[in-house]
Amino acid sequence: MRKWNRRRWLTATGGVLMGSAHCARLPERHEPLVSPTEREGITLEEFEPKSMLHVPESHVDRARFPVIDIHTHVTWSDVPLGSDPFGERIRILGRPEELVPVMNRKGIRTMVNLTGGVGPGLVEARRVFDEAYPDRFITFTEPSWNHVADPDYPRFQAEQIEQAHKAGARGLKLTKTLGLYLRERVTSGSLIAIDDQRFDPMWETCAALDMPIAIHVSDPEAFFLPIDRLNERYEELHAHPEWSFHGGDFPSHAALLAARDRVLARHPATTFIGLHVGHNAENLSKVSQALDRFPNLYVELGARIGELGRQPRTARRFFENYQDRILFGTDAIPSPEGDATPQQVFGDTLYEIYFRFLETEDDYFDYAPAKTPPQGRWRIYGLGLPDSVLKKVYFENAAQLLGIDV
Repeated sequence: MRKWNRRRWLTATGGVLMGSAHCARLPERHEPLVSPTEREGITLEEFEPKSMLHVPESHVDRARFPVIDIHTHVTWSDVPLGSDPFGERIRILGRPEELVPVMNRKGIRTMVNLTGGVGPGLVEARRVFDEAYPDRFITFTEPSWNHVADPDYPRFQAEQIEQAHKAGARGLKLTKTLGLYLRERVTSGSLIAIDDQRFDPMWETCAALDMPIAIHVSDPEAFFLPIDRLNERYEELHAHPEWSFHGGDFPSHAALLAARDRVLARHPATTFIGLHVGHNAENLSKVSQALDRFPNLYVELGARIGELGRQPRTARRFFENYQDRILFGTDAIPSPEGDATPQQVFGDTLYEIYFRFLETEDDYFDYAPAKTPPQGRWRIYGLGLPDSVLKKVYFENAAQLLGIDV
């Protein structure tokens, strides 16, 4: 069957539409309806549309105020589950002498390294970063999951945190290992719930030592749905099927957040930082409800401006309403060789995108320094936050939690 579009129809009926013998028939046009490239086809990965919008484009080379990046990974633990944490060694993802010049250019006063490890690894991480560059780097410790099946684990973990605090750790980081990977026999058996009472001494020890807990318990809701044509994160999940938590014995997104909330309620004196906008950046109404309910909860932005920036009016109201509870973070990793996704690679461009998102009212720009959008095929809009809010998000809120002089 012959395909018709408006142009072909107008051409074919030109004489009739003119309605007069004195009007010449439009000449038939034989131009192709599609270009040769389109006729041959391109893959979705090759599709790089250029925006036709003519709108102002800002370049924010440096943050308007000093910044504490509460969410970075300048080291990484090399010990897998099931091995001895006391033999842990830290992998250095970026040398401080390479990171500090970027920090100076962009106005980053302090980077908080959340994955500082435990035992000897923690000591090494602090030696390379915190001790060599005082006030520029702060290191958090991590739990010793390999002992979770031991009968005395609750006491052991509390003591480990006390030792880490004495060694200079300023907080505790929980990856999504808890809730999605950690099992009764470490690598097998049933999943261990986030609100398991074995962890109560850990939460309470952090409260007693005034150590905030940076917690990551869930991923975007799309990661818990089938990887099909209806999933807007299809490209991302197709490239990384191991990121999917659909099926099997994984808890639902809602169940993970409910378990987190039970922990928050049970330990009101413990300060929690909900990483990635409280693990729910695409549902700011739910995040707002959690912030209203739990005064001990804060949130940060790491790797989620792609979600926030496509709802700019809602996001700006969220920042205004919770300006005392939001922290600046990027989830930056200074190692592009397989350790970081495009929206995490440490460098000038990464920070400039975050600053543009927070400081300007620019329309429709990329949320990550990547040729192909890493999360989904959309662009974002700037929030244009006032200075009073920017100061709190960039520096003051984190300084208060970490005991840094403003």
